[in-house]
Amino acid sequence: MNVSSPPISGIFPAMLTMFTETGELDGEATQRHADWLISQGVHGLVVTGTSGEFIALTEQERRQVIKLVVQAVGKRVPVYAGTSFFTTQQTIELTNFAEAAGADGILLLPPYYMKPPKPAIIEYFRTVRRNSGLPIMYYNNPNYAGTVELNSWEIATLVADGVFQSTKNTFESPSGIHDLRYLCPESFRVFHGGFRTALEGLAAGAHGWVSGFLNAMPARAVELYQATCVDFDLKQAQTIWRDLIPFTHLFYAPNGLGAVNDLAIWRAFLEMTGLHGGYSRPPFTPLDARQRSQLADLLRQQGLLKKEMV
Repeated sequence: MNVSSPPISGIFPAMLTMFTETGELDGEATQRHADWLISQGVHGLVVTGTSGEFIALTEQERRQVIKLVVQAVGKRVPVYAGTSFFTTQQTIELTNFAEAAGADGILLLPPYYMKPPKPAIIEYFRTVRRNSGLPIMYYNNPNYAGTVELNSWEIATLVADGVFQSTKNTFESPSGIHDLRYLCPESFRVFHGGFRTALEGLAAGAHGWVSGFLNAMPARAVELYQATCVDFDLKQAQTIWRDLIPFTHLFYAPNGLGAVNDLAIWRAFLEMTGLHGGYSRPPFTPLDARQRSQLADLLRQQGLLKKEMV
């Protein structure tokens, strides 16, 4: 199936899905978060992906979140919906729903957990393409999917055949960005997907950045993209990135927050800066008292703290 859509680029937060403290889906808060992200200048949104906790949502809830966010955005920016299931048929069904709901594209993991062989993975993507006209962003994250990795040359073949229109490359090394920019036409868009080496990814030629990290400081990330990819001002980009590094250290550094899911960090960040962060569904848990105190100290140092969390 032929796909015709404008190439995408820029800052695409992998949106949090908002839940109440007791675990109910909070559609209104999710819509407000989408609206706030757009107000910060982001170039697009990704919903029901990893940071959107698609694994914690029922299929009906995934449909609900996609529909609510598309409605809230109102075509102000592109919305890409995560529609991955292990089975091809379920993926096609949710993809068709996303298309009917008005999504601008889909984010697809390879079929996960059961580790199908590579030919089956490739056919999975080809079958989805035959059944949908939406652009596909290949979510290249084999560690989370628990599956075999497609190399850059295999991805490039699928690009040449019209299967993929973009990728979220979730590796800290920018080597895959170099390969794909060389192997694929300019119309194919490569997004950096991690949050430890975003500057390196953008400087290597990524067309943008997709990450859960972007729920917390989207406006600063937009400035980083502008400096790196539009103005080609490396010195300014390095200055901006130095402001963001301490927040990546919360997750990675030996003196960071320790055993914690990154979504808990972004949710607490939002709350402490006067916004709404909501909750994740168990088994994910919020930051504990020590972790909240450490995050508050960093926000205080940065002049961002507005609300202490108890």
